[in-house]
Amino acid sequence: MSTRQLSIRTFAARSALLLICSVAIGNRACADTPLKAITDAVDRHYNSVTTMSADFTETYTSAGTTRNESGTLLLKKPGKMLWNYTAPRAKVFLSDGKTAYFYVPGEPQGRKMPMKNLDDFRSPLRYLLGHTKLQKEFQSLKIISDSAGTTVLQGIPKGMSQQISTVQLTIRDNNIIAIRIEQIDGSVTAFAFSNEHDNLTIPDSKFRADVPPGTHWIESSQLDAQ
Repeated sequence: MSTRQLSIRTFAARSALLLICSVAIGNRACADTPLKAITDAVDRHYNSVTTMSADFTETYTSAGTTRNESGTLLLKKPGKMLWNYTAPRAKVFLSDGKTAYFYVPGEPQGRKMPMKNLDDFRSPLRYLLGHTKLQKEFQSLKIISDSAGTTVLQGIPKGMSQQISTVQLTIRDNNIIAIRIEQIDGSVTAFAFSNEHDNLTIPDSKFRADVPPGTHWIESSQLDAQ
């Protein structure tokens, strides 16, 4: 076979591969295509969601100690979220879209800060509260596992590299079913979500701090519900 014939065949093969990549975006033979296909599908799902409710479990590990907690989560666009911890003790972390609050029901004081200044381990969920675009929200985003219908993505939330070393998102059926956040100090916070329901009617009143009159609010530089 002549060099010219080999070149023609090579060009034809590459052209065919490009065509396959264009038509079948999920083809694993196409560089970067699997990641784009997955993130685009997740983006479409969450961009169609205006509210979400789910049960969550949280596991926090640091310096050889582990703490397990659970509760319910409500999200509502734009920018509203309610983490209602029920076990092993009650506590609340919420945002009304402008201000974030953390308090323990029955206690005479709580903490708050403007949402724009929030630098909290729940911040990776902020992209679900606006216009989702995973590849713009995370740097160095990549697939680290993809099998049995479950994909795990890993990256670093933009603007948080001094606090967070990696975030892993576990995705199934275009839903984020788990989030693992490893901080620079080595501590790890892992969330698992279940019983998710989308686009329910959730009144804005759910995202108001339900505290007794006269509760003292402390302006805080960090709202860490530990």
